[in-house]
Formats: sequence, C-alpha cells, structure tokens
Amino acid sequence: MTFDGWLADTRASYDTVAADYADLVRDLLDRTPYERAVLALFAGRVKSAGPVADVGCGAGRVTAHLRDLGVDAFGIDLSPAMIDVARRDHPGLRFEVGSMTDLGLADASVAGLIAWYSLIHVPDDELDPVLQHFRRVVRPGGPLLLAFHAGDGTRLKTRGYGGHPMNVYVHLRRPADLTARLDAAGFAVEAQMSLSSAESDAGAMLLARRMP
Repeated sequence: MTFDGWLADTRASYDTVAADYADLVRDLLDRTPYERAVLALFAGRVKSAGPVADVGCGAGRVTAHLRDLGVDAFGIDLSPAMIDVARRDHPGLRFEVGSMTDLGLADASVAGLIAWYSLIHVPDDELDPVLQHFRRVVRPGGPLLLAFHAGDGTRLKTRGYGGHPMNVYVHLRRPADLTARLDAAGFAVEAQMSLSSAESDAGAMLLARRMP
C-alpha cells in the first residue's frame, strides 16, 4: 500500500506524536461518562456477534475498552508507531496497520465498526468512499458508531500532543451532513448525540445500522 498527500502527512504526523499522544489520552474515558454510555450501548449490540473493527484506533484505548465490555474488538490504524504503542500497552489484543481508504477486510466480515474521532482528517471528497468501505465490511444489520468534531470548516494543525510538529487538516462536520452521507452509503442513522467533554469541546456521535 502506498501513501501520499494527506494520508502521508497524517501517517507521519501521528508517527511523530504517538508516545505522547498515548499518554495524554490514556484516561480520557474515565472523565467522559456519556461517551462510556454510548460505547456500552454499542457493545451491547455486538457482544458475542463476532469481530468488531476499531478503525483509526490510535494507541488502542477504545479497542481495549470494548474488549473490557466483552466485545471481540481489534484495531486498525494508519500509523505504524501508533500500532506499536497499542501493542505495547494492550498485549494480547489484535492491532494492525491499515488505511480506512482501503480496508484489508473481507466483505461482511465484521459484526460492527467504530471510528472514534478518526474521520476528522479525511477530506470531504474522499469521505464517501471511506463510508462505502465501512458498509462493505460490516455485516447487514451491524452497527456503525462514529464520533467526530461537530461544526463547519477546516483548520490546519501544525503542532500538538506534547508540542511535536504535525501537518494535518482537521475537518469539522455537521451531524445532518454526515447523516446524509451515511444514508447514501447504505446506513440508517438510529441515534445522535451532541456533547462537550474532555474528548471534544464540540463533539458528536452517530449510531447507525448497515442496511441490507
């Protein structure tokens, strides 16, 4: 798999910040009860149903949380350094390098999929193909959980997570717009939440179901 443009920039940026990123976000879920409630709801839908993909898993904290909830979760991330940290911090769990733009998963091979603040660097013109990849790999009726920064516009992030240099664009999106894209990709949105927490000053979550 080759990476260029925004994918190469995203991969290099998160390779640079991986260790500090893991330390800074490690305990966020301890301070975010609403997020934990949504994750528990998602886990209840997929527990014992089969493997669940955490796409854009970073250092693996959400993957590990889902495993603690009884979900057969595994993580995929673009950054090899992030995957190294995830494997170090969560031994025994499955993590692999991969891109949501070209998921190396078989059709209808996962019982559910989660993208936890990992769509934020995907440009608008590549978002629909990513959502179509999600539909391809999720079994009919399986849930999809998206968490993202709500709003309008795009900003360039040049530094973060311990002050390291980065070069990534952060795309804010309106829940209604993402709902429309999910509908076009073959998902039916069943629940929506907007909130402000340690995860995001203006966060949003959509829980959808893969249509037949």
